[in-house]
Amino acid sequence: MVDSDLTPSASYDAKDLVGTWMVVSVVAERDGREFDSYGPNVKGMLVLDANGRYSIIFIAAGFPSFGSDIRSRVTADEAMTVVAGSLAHFGTYVVDEADKSLTLQIERATFPNWDGKGKRRSYVIRGEELRFMEHHSSTGGPATTIFERAKPLP
Repeated sequence: MVDSDLTPSASYDAKDLVGTWMVVSVVAERDGREFDSYGPNVKGMLVLDANGRYSIIFIAAGFPSFGSDIRSRVTADEAMTVVAGSLAHFGTYVVDEADKSLTLQIERATFPNWDGKGKRRSYVIRGEELRFMEHHSSTGGPATTIFERAKPLP
């Protein structure tokens, strides 16, 4: 049982979103089954600036090294591993505090079907944790992404 006095209260204030967030997990659902979209040790970062711009990247752990040091000479299998295990995009964002949602207006993405599209996510901030909930993720079903606010560098 969680003691509500110890659980940080929820925030939907747009100012609380601004900053750098590190990816903790991305859990999606498809055909009634939950899975880690990028594996259990995903790495990534979300940056939301005060002027309404953002960038985000997800990278699965454990990519094997390519057979070549020249990016244009990777094999189809090597390229597919990267496509399946990563996603990055950037653009602008708008917060609707009343609706408790954030819309990412994607300028460019490594998943080109998203270029120029708006992607809405419900969100909640509790302490140093940010959660995005989306109904239709790139995996084909709903997904929840958990971020932790980046700690200051020493």
